[in-house]
Amino acid sequence: MVVLKMKTISLKVNGITKEITVEDNELLLNVLREKLGITSVKAACWRGECGLCTVLLDGIPVKSCMTLAVETDGKEVITAEGLYSDERAKKLMESFVKHGAMQCGFCTPAFVVTSHYVLTKNPEVDGEELKKELNGVICRCGTYYQIYEAVKDAEKYYKKETKS
Repeated sequence: MVVLKMKTISLKVNGITKEITVEDNELLLNVLREKLGITSVKAACWRGECGLCTVLLDGIPVKSCMTLAVETDGKEVITAEGLYSDERAKKLMESFVKHGAMQCGFCTPAFVVTSHYVLTKNPEVDGEELKKELNGVICRCGTYYQIYEAVKDAEKYYKKETKS
């Protein structure tokens, strides 16, 4: 018989510190969706292949279906909802709408989170590098061209921020 241990962890989620009791094998994805009600983080493949569960963990994109919740103790998690307070990210989201980069919308939160990371790291990312960086997220509707166009269009907001 397997005995699971419970542990209380503290993590900052979208700017708010939370204390949550988790099982030692519980995934960050489950904690975000089921315990915190954050539904932009999608449960799709459960094996790290589709990237739809991508969040920023201490500023770096991770697949929450491959991350144990206990590993996030003392760390910061940002989801698409948490990016809305960043003016650059809001403009990025508006660019997704403007360019029709969200046909069904299921993958959009993961693409927004990952694109925000990419543009924060390099606001002048070239097309090939952008494709490489976004390669870990799958769009089943095939709106990749529109996604790339949306991200390239939003570069100007990230450039502005870095020059100030």
